[in-house]
Amino acid sequence: MVVSSPIASAIVFIVSLLIGALGIYAGARVIVGRGDYDHAIVTALIGAVVWAIVGFVVGWIPLVGPLLALLAYVAVINWRYPGDWTAAAMIGLVAWVTVLIVLYALAVLGVTGFEAVGVPGA
Repeated sequence: MVVSSPIASAIVFIVSLLIGALGIYAGARVIVGRGDYDHAIVTALIGAVVWAIVGFVVGWIPLVGPLLALLAYVAVINWRYPGDWTAAAMIGLVAWVTVLIVLYALAVLGVTGFEAVGVPGA
């Protein structure tokens, strides 16, 4: 998707963040029974920032860099939601699957590209 202005970039970022938060919301609701979308938005934003920072610092290291970025993302979920590391990883997995489904549907409809802020790899 080509974005040509700062306003368009901001809109794409916000929509992507909301889609990413939807995935985290769905994961948290299913895994730990926590259904607060505002909390999911903040978690998605923090997760995206942490993922970007860790990816920038160590992302260039083959295999280890991406794994550390993923671990940092799951750590954010673990910090923000009740449960243990397994629950946090499961929230992240449900979030990823949910976002892929939403993005696939939107891409098929021609509404957006296949990307979202706040969920790695989506």
